[in-house]
Amino acid sequence: MIHGIPSEEILEKSENKVILKVKICAESDYFDGHFPQFKLLPAVAQIDLLVHYAQKYFGLPLSTPSIKRFKFSGKILPDTTVLFNISFDSEKRRVSFEVTDAADGKSYSSGGYGV
Repeated sequence: MIHGIPSEEILEKSENKVILKVKICAESDYFDGHFPQFKLLPAVAQIDLLVHYAQKYFGLPLSTPSIKRFKFSGKILPDTTVLFNISFDSEKRRVSFEVTDAADGKSYSSGGYGV
């Protein structure tokens, strides 16, 4: 468990791709102090989770030395279940991702970074 987020469910896994189902619980400390009247998952928390999962599933460092692009296109509210679709291109040493709503496929964020 990371920051009160329960263990992820693996929906698909290969050598260079993983799709994870993750419930972003309202009790997570990621929400502490971030817009108390309208809680939402901060961008930095999404990046933190992404880096954590990239390390866990691809053995990558827990850092993002070369952020190429991140687009945040939706607000992740407490108790939302999302899908993390993460790919790793070992030749380019690049992680790509998209975070979508597990129920309706709405995109919350996407992007990539070099390792």
